[in-house]
Amino acid sequence: MSLGVPLQIGPVTLASNCVLAPVANYCDLAFRIITRDWGGVGLAGTDLLSPHGLLRGGRQSLDLARTHPLDQPISMQLYGCDAGILDAGARWAVEHGATVVDINMGCPVDKVAKKNGGSLLLRDACATQRLTERIVRAVDDASGGRVPTTAKLRLGWDDYSIVAPRLARALEEIGIAAITIHGRTTEQRFRGDVCLEGIGEVVARVRTIPVIGNGDVKSPEDCVAMIERTGCAGVMIGRGAFSRPWIFRDCWALQTTGAVPAEPGEYEKIESIRRYFELMLEFRTERYAMSHIRQRVSWFGKALGPCKGLRMRMQTVATPGDVHAAFDEFLAGGLRSKQRPEVATA
Repeated sequence: MSLGVPLQIGPVTLASNCVLAPVANYCDLAFRIITRDWGGVGLAGTDLLSPHGLLRGGRQSLDLARTHPLDQPISMQLYGCDAGILDAGARWAVEHGATVVDINMGCPVDKVAKKNGGSLLLRDACATQRLTERIVRAVDDASGGRVPTTAKLRLGWDDYSIVAPRLARALEEIGIAAITIHGRTTEQRFRGDVCLEGIGEVVARVRTIPVIGNGDVKSPEDCVAMIERTGCAGVMIGRGAFSRPWIFRDCWALQTTGAVPAEPGEYEKIESIRRYFELMLEFRTERYAMSHIRQRVSWFGKALGPCKGLRMRMQTVATPGDVHAAFDEFLAGGLRSKQRPEVATA
């Protein structure tokens, strides 16, 4: 049982067993920092990184790989199937501050999988083992053994090709220091319930490395249930953190104290969203920050209670000042619901 036991990934000791998933277009640097502000995050991952983009110095790739002293420890996640390019990309990650280098073998999104990356690697286990062995060796050489290499898998391509248990064991034997397993197949994407039994089979197959369970952890109780039912050493949370970035604090607290802390107050929640917006302005561009706050206030709003007026106002904000004014108005008691126009009476 791994309740309340911090993760040990090779030579790296984490502060907890809770990991923020590298969800593309959601878990950017600003979001990673605000989740860390709440506590409980043992490790966070960058967005999926194209080694081609990193090595070319592409602006988008470098933005996605950007980290910060407040964003530590950090896992840099690479995808692709070209051994030479992934080898060089892994060395780049080590040289640019990665605490962990992760190989994505689980992304089901077409633009990744159709380029022979992500979960398509599950379809040729032998080739994937050879690829992984080369990356592990590159990371070890570049870091002097200081940086471990990990892999993120799904159960298999479909229900007829469940390869994760035996592939995880093979990856362990060639030096992978931890496995994250999402309890669905590629064909399922995010449909249906996560298969805890499948995660448990991966846990049972490896010998000594930690297995991190992933999928459908939306509450501290879900976190504890996954660990208890699968025997996994930790949990990775993605979508469950979008509206409640304090979920890691709560998951770790339930494991270590048996109790979940009180829900943050309205002021704390708004100030966390405000900090997220300010960090986007600092690390990216005003255009990026304005676009993302308009989109993301809707999922932050799921934890705010009645806030339809705030969500609607965010669709019309034109400047950062407008964003802060909307937050201030909400804290003063306004923007709770849609404002209906007054109807003149005779």
